[in-house]
Amino acid sequence: MPYTDAFKAQMVKRMVGPGAVSAAALARQVGVSQPTLSQWLREANRLAAMPPPPEEKKPALPSAPKKWTPQEKLRVLAATQDLADEELGALLRREGLHEARLKGWQQAAAGALSGAAAELLPAKERKRLATAEKRVKELERELHRKEKALAETAALLVLEKLQAMGVSVRSVTWCKPLKTDEVRAQRTPRPQEGSE
Repeated sequence: MPYTDAFKAQMVKRMVGPGAVSAAALARQVGVSQPTLSQWLREANRLAAMPPPPEEKKPALPSAPKKWTPQEKLRVLAATQDLADEELGALLRREGLHEARLKGWQQAAAGALSGAAAELLPAKERKRLATAEKRVKELERELHRKEKALAETAALLVLEKLQAMGVSVRSVTWCKPLKTDEVRAQRTPRPQEGSE
């Protein structure tokens, strides 16, 4: 008995995808033999695996967004300046460009020409940026304070070491770093208490 292509497609659809039914179960439901249903399923799988004919091929979508050069952006901005909605839509489709990206370019160009780059940021972003800048300044002040404390501590440690080595602190020249041999040469005996 000949079956229509629409009927065959409907039976194949019931055997694949979510809620798929086996060929044997479908055969019992509709009265078509299980081998016939299995053959239709194999043919559908074989057709699905074949590449479409050249005239049916869809254009491949770009794998990554197009990298627009400043010259291309300027060309598109100039071309869209006085277009009506329909013409603008056609140009955007032809260029493969979304309207939101075009609006961003327009805002950036206006900001660059007016010198008001900060106006491009929404109020929330400007506030976040101001808070971050304030925090950076606080951290820089704290870092400077800690660097000074570290330098002072290092100087105290050097003095302690020099005293432990028996070097008179008054005789040490602090203008230049001393080498170990110079430190040894400047050692003077510590005065004994009550020896004068």
